[in-house]
Amino acid sequence: MHREDPLKTSGRFATPKTRRDFLGLAAAWSAIGAFMMAMLGAMRLPMPSVFPESSTIVKLGKPEDVLVGSTTYFPSHRLWLYRDDGGFHAISSVCTHLGCIVERTENGKFSCPCHGSKFAADGAVLGGPAPKGLMWVELTVSPEGWLVADTLKEVELGKTLNA
Repeated sequence: MHREDPLKTSGRFATPKTRRDFLGLAAAWSAIGAFMMAMLGAMRLPMPSVFPESSTIVKLGKPEDVLVGSTTYFPSHRLWLYRDDGGFHAISSVCTHLGCIVERTENGKFSCPCHGSKFAADGAVLGGPAPKGLMWVELTVSPEGWLVADTLKEVELGKTLNA
């Protein structure tokens, strides 16, 4: 019967692990981890992270409920609705530079908090990196009598709806 040599089976006399072995294992595990994280990210690519609005046509209310001389902001639609003696008009609050939401100042003008574009009360560009003025949105009256805005249809500056 063959007996194992106790010196060969003892862990005391085994070749010690070197730093090179440790660094090689660490590099291999890091590469495997990076690959797994990349695969998780790649699996998300087919799914959109921003879902488009279901409809660009939005109801803003009954025309008779909006007072002459009033200004109303609709944050969910990013629209400013105006009514004056000439009728209704709506201006988008989305900056034409990079899509930030502009703020209306005390004097009725608009300013972009992100990149400093300035717009007149009618949406025309006064300064900054914005390439063009704020979009005037098409307004119509629905068959049920609601004031309706199509947030993707642009009309020329100054066009109002008489309702």
